[in-house]
Amino acid sequence: MALVLSGRKYARVVRASLRQRVSELQGQLPGLTVIIVGENPASKVYVAAKEKACVKVGFNSNVISLPAEVTQSEILAIVDKLNADDSVHGILVQLPLPEHISTDLIAAAVLPEKDVDGFHPVNVGRLWRGEQGLFPCTPSGIVSLLHHHNIPLSGKNALIVGRSNIVGKPMAALLLRENCTVTVAHSRTVDLKQRCAEADILVVAVGRAEMIKKDWVKPGAVVVDVGMNRRSDGKLVGDVDYDDVSPVCSAITPVPGGVGPLTIAFLLENTFKARNSLLAD
Repeated sequence: MALVLSGRKYARVVRASLRQRVSELQGQLPGLTVIIVGENPASKVYVAAKEKACVKVGFNSNVISLPAEVTQSEILAIVDKLNADDSVHGILVQLPLPEHISTDLIAAAVLPEKDVDGFHPVNVGRLWRGEQGLFPCTPSGIVSLLHHHNIPLSGKNALIVGRSNIVGKPMAALLLRENCTVTVAHSRTVDLKQRCAEADILVVAVGRAEMIKKDWVKPGAVVVDVGMNRRSDGKLVGDVDYDDVSPVCSAITPVPGGVGPLTIAFLLENTFKARNSLLAD
């Protein structure tokens, strides 16, 4: 039977550690400000969850809600003020943004040292150069989850299905740091099924419900499912067919309760790290 890699349980461990570390701090508490634009229901749920998580671990939290009609210049002006505010250690601009706003431009406007999403070009460069920095929360959480369960990474063949800037690409960089041999696959990869079946560690982030079946998975592989999809019957499922695959692999993340809870936990970790780095300068 496969080991269930519960991100929900591990996120509790991470939050408890953060609460303890915050209680021992002298001086400023970590401060996170989230900017949300428009009325996207999913974004509002995510932002509320982030705010709640901040309060639970003892962070200062602030949410700036802006109308969908806000101009790019107005957002940039707010980011500039937050960059200069010493009480703000982390700045997060909730995605997606309205079409008239350049996501890349806004991401680049956030001070790299306060970029708790890890999207600034400087932090992307630091990630790929093997330097220290703030890196995307979901991939960081996945690597930490694998370490938490003592899953060997060095020398393993890792395949990442998906090449997004949020998950796929940073996941590849982080696994390279762990001395994995990394392949990034995508919609145009030839013989994707066979490539999946050769992987010791399979990370799937494509947004296609239950695409990965047991004959796509190497016996004994570790399977990390980043997907979150809602089937026609209303059930939330990942990109991996959990019931089909779990008897074949050695470890697997469930959906829900797998990778999802790690994202907010490691947003908090990044904020704590940013606070310490900024105050040390």
